[in-house]
Amino acid sequence: MPTHAAHRMPSGKTATPFGDHLRAWRQRRRLSQLELAGEVDISTRHLSYVETGRANPSREMVLRLASRLEVPLRERNALLLAAGYAPMYRESNLNDPTFAAAKQTVELILKSHEPFPALALDRQWNLVAANRMVGPLLEGAQASLLQPPINVLRLSLDPLGLAPNIVNLAQWRAHLFERLSHQIAATADPALISLLAELRSLPAADSEAEEHLQGEHLGIAVPLRFRTRHGTLNFISTTTVFGSPHDVTLQELALETFFPLDEFTRQALTALVP
Repeated sequence: MPTHAAHRMPSGKTATPFGDHLRAWRQRRRLSQLELAGEVDISTRHLSYVETGRANPSREMVLRLASRLEVPLRERNALLLAAGYAPMYRESNLNDPTFAAAKQTVELILKSHEPFPALALDRQWNLVAANRMVGPLLEGAQASLLQPPINVLRLSLDPLGLAPNIVNLAQWRAHLFERLSHQIAATADPALISLLAELRSLPAADSEAEEHLQGEHLGIAVPLRFRTRHGTLNFISTTTVFGSPHDVTLQELALETFFPLDEFTRQALTALVP
């Protein structure tokens, strides 16, 4: 039988020791050493030794800890590397032949949602794909914001982008910030932390409008009220992710689908079908 050591990657410099990674994730999930040790069935003393570098975890232990801490697949690979093991989860490209089935599924969902807008985003909110109904809603945005990779949050909140068209900008801005903050808490992605800081520096809607819109959320979700040359369109959106993926790219992919909130919006979008 091969030993755990046989599966270890060649030794080399590690920017952050495994124990530091583990402690950060444990604290991020607000668990004590006692709580985490009990849930993964090891002693608190052994967990303490792992966090301080006095003990090396097995590959199985790394994966068990990562699962309990709900560490995203990208960061699970980083944990494995920090512990000296090979990454377990592949990271594909939507254009790879091996990813054809997933790509076809994404395209089918987006197309099936027409005549309503739908788009696919990566973890950092960059546009991966969109159906035909998204294009007409981008009118008026500065060309520089529409150059790939298109960051949907930046495009939405920048005054040179779609922000002037969002009637309830203060409310929608707060909604997006909340979603992004939850994502940062889950992933600790430095790029997302930087993006949030950048977006917060953008001009906000006036305080009077923001105060007026407090609590306006239909009881279930925050609406998007979008001004177009065809009139104001009112949407509600949903987010779909793939269940139990074993690929980093697939886990990080999110499908944003928008539904009309009223008959006027439904008819206006139907009339826009190319």
